[in-house]
Amino acid sequence: MEITVILCTFNRSNDLENALESVHESIVPEEIRWEVLVVDNNSNDQTPRTIEKFCRRYPGQFRYFFEPKSGKSFALNSGIREAHGKILAFMDDDVTVERTWLQNLTKPLFASEWSGAGGRIVPERTFVPPAWLRPEGKMGRYALAPLALFDLGMQGGRLQEPPFGTNMAFRKEVFEKYGGFRTDLGPRPGSEIRGEDTEFGSRILAAGEPLYYEPSAVVEHKVSKDRLQQKYFLEWWFDKGRSDIREYGIPSALRCWGVPLFLFRRLAAWAVRWMATLHPGKRFACKVRVWGLLGEITECWCSSAEQKLQQKERNVQS
Repeated sequence: MEITVILCTFNRSNDLENALESVHESIVPEEIRWEVLVVDNNSNDQTPRTIEKFCRRYPGQFRYFFEPKSGKSFALNSGIREAHGKILAFMDDDVTVERTWLQNLTKPLFASEWSGAGGRIVPERTFVPPAWLRPEGKMGRYALAPLALFDLGMQGGRLQEPPFGTNMAFRKEVFEKYGGFRTDLGPRPGSEIRGEDTEFGSRILAAGEPLYYEPSAVVEHKVSKDRLQQKYFLEWWFDKGRSDIREYGIPSALRCWGVPLFLFRRLAAWAVRWMATLHPGKRFACKVRVWGLLGEITECWCSSAEQKLQQKERNVQS
């Protein structure tokens, strides 16, 4: 088996059917054997029936696997273990892939030069950014990161940053060499701290592995109404701040309550900008920075408190 598409899903049976139908329509050379492994991460809706329907309709192309431990990273790691392909491509349950997506995304990996690849993640054609969202500002395209959009333009080449999880592929041997996705990152019931995909990409980039950006590998991401709310964006950036501290650790600096002092200074500076700015888009961009810093501060405090508790327990045991 040359390629396994891994799709992890949780309680999105309606969206899932569209995603599976789109990947089934993929145009792949006849000599390349490929499969879709759908990992059900303990869903309690119609997800099992939806997957089983595709398994019956297209035997040999779709496989079902149940991962009872809740958490996307657990599901991803199970998918990696169960995959038959030498190349692993990843997609989500709320996307529609173009018919040439799989072929274009994985083509670079059949050459020995590349360890992984990522493609473009674009919004639905009807998507219109709200007035308070400024993708042209200082944050640039990263302003759209909470919508899981990834677009570096139409020029292919070597990636200098990790791709996003719903449109990326790696050789299976890369996971055997560097391990799987971190289970302290990634959404799960009770926590929306993400970053499991970009942490893995950053890890192998830091190790010197070459990743290719393929703009013709296109995934269309559904933008639900609940995501086009300021509340969702603020919560996303707060969790992103927490994720960054988990990934990179607490910066070395003078601390108060386990939190580097410079984070408090940055928080104060961005809070002043937020309160003083009148333009709605610029004002919200400042507010986003405030929430991200609050996430970093929260995770620093929680991590430091946990370390102190563990040290206290070790002292008692000794």
